[in-house]
Amino acid sequence: MTVSIGYINGKYVELDELAIPIEERGHQFGDGVYEVIRYYDGKGFMLEEHLERLKESTEAIRINLEGGIEPIRSIIEEGVKKAGIPDCYVYLQITRGIAERNHLFPGSEVKPSISMTVKKMVPRKKEAEEGVGVITHPDERWANCYIKSLNLLPNILAKQTAADAGCFEAILIKDNYVTEGTQSTMFIVEGVTVVTPPLSKQILPGITRIAVLDICKIAGIKLEEREISKEELFNADEVFLTSTMSEVMPITSIDNQKVGTGEPGNITKVLMELFVAKRSK
Repeated sequence: MTVSIGYINGKYVELDELAIPIEERGHQFGDGVYEVIRYYDGKGFMLEEHLERLKESTEAIRINLEGGIEPIRSIIEEGVKKAGIPDCYVYLQITRGIAERNHLFPGSEVKPSISMTVKKMVPRKKEAEEGVGVITHPDERWANCYIKSLNLLPNILAKQTAADAGCFEAILIKDNYVTEGTQSTMFIVEGVTVVTPPLSKQILPGITRIAVLDICKIAGIKLEEREISKEELFNADEVFLTSTMSEVMPITSIDNQKVGTGEPGNITKVLMELFVAKRSK
């Protein structure tokens, strides 16, 4: 039997069970970070990289994890085992804890809150086969997007704008250059060269991004990490996005303008196949 489950501070709960006190800093301030991890056939894909990014995010906002990151690994693996879902995704959230509302950090007696859900993953097969449409949108986020923070209101608003336009994602533009999507890393293909923006404080270090960079190097696909202008985006031969939930996803239109032939490009399809092979190992 498989079942979606929840976890909060040492206790497994039903997903609709009341679990978070009102004075929880994630609830009141967005004072926390999170990770989303895919499991394929019972194995966490790039789990080490996810845990390392989670560690870096907690350190960036000065949340102290007693015992380090290893106890988090145990929580995740036990949750996946309890759920009994071989192909699932884990949402894990760490906040500064439960304390009287105050902008200042609480004292050391307040411990971080850890919560998690484990749910069945439904592949986005149709979208991956046909490609998706996206829009461009001004990047209105804060200055430290490399932290996987709970503060996602600008992302939510941009994503909803895309959905209202019948599109899958919004590509964020800052000072005429592509940063990333609301939930994804952006790539273009120019000729035979795959291009993606370099890491900076404006870009989350995507785990699927790491996988695609590795695939390009191993397969001998030419790769450049450099800024991508809005004009280059619209003139690209192929465009695709990557994320934990969408894997490698071809983009076939931007602001109702066709990308290339209007169908998933050849290099994108090769990367999709190689990604499936990589996560199936």
